[in-house]
This record gives sequence, structure tokens and C-alpha cells, in this order.
Amino acid sequence: MGLVRCIAARLRLFHRWNCPCLNREVRSTDWLGAYGELAAASFLRAAGCSVLRRNWRPVRGGEIDLVCRDGACLVFVEVKTRTHGGYGGARRAVNARKRALIRQGAAEWLRQLPDTVPFRYDIVEVMYREGEVPEITRLCGAFGERDLAAS
Repeated sequence: MGLVRCIAARLRLFHRWNCPCLNREVRSTDWLGAYGELAAASFLRAAGCSVLRRNWRPVRGGEIDLVCRDGACLVFVEVKTRTHGGYGGARRAVNARKRALIRQGAAEWLRQLPDTVPFRYDIVEVMYREGEVPEITRLCGAFGERDLAAS
């Protein structure tokens, strides 16, 4: 129960910030996405992960919202921020094209490492409702290399 309270306390901090996504005049999906990535990074840190990089866009292509370390495992995280559930779940929102971009970015990150390390792909969904603490869901190992053939 202590971990849940810790995470809730950290997420309440976002509502005290002068965050442009909370301003009714600035309702851009870019700001909402940035807010979601901040919330997801805070959530993952509270869960014991180390956030190594945010918004990584390698020169050779690909994109990764968060690169984290969870123990000995490297984690490539896609963050999906929603204001309502009308678009379907986060797993559905990460389509074959998006998974390919994440894999491409992950391959570039892994190429730069001297040794091979275990890794996985996670999805973090941030459900934002105005005036409330965001609801965050983490899907560990949401997809893998075997999903490439099924796409």
C-alpha cells in the first residue's frame, strides 16, 4: 500500500505545476503527450525503474518515448496518453507501423552497446481527466519480435 500512496503523491505534483496542457487555451496533443510522458516517467521511477532517456530519435530512424532499466533488463517504453477511452486500449493504439518504429529505435540503441542485454517492449497508458490524478496502466512485455510476423 505504501508504493501506491507514493505514486499517487508524486502524480499529484503534476497538477500543481503550471503545465500548459492544463490551460484551456492550449489543448494540443503535443502538450498532452508531453504531460503523459512526464507522468509515465514518474510512475516508472516510483516502481523502481531508472529512466535513461526520454524522446529518443536516432539518426537512422525510429522513435522511443522512454528508455528505462528495470533491474538487468533494458525497457523500451511507448507512452499513450488519452483523455477518454474512446480510441480503444493502449495495446490497440500501438499498431504495426508504430511497433516497427519502436523496434528500429531499439535496434539502434542496442547496436551502440558493447554487450548484449535482455530487453523488452512495454506500453504505458496514461488516462488524463481534467481535475483528477492520471490513471496509469503499465503493460510489461506488450509486444515482442514474434509480433512482427503477425502484423
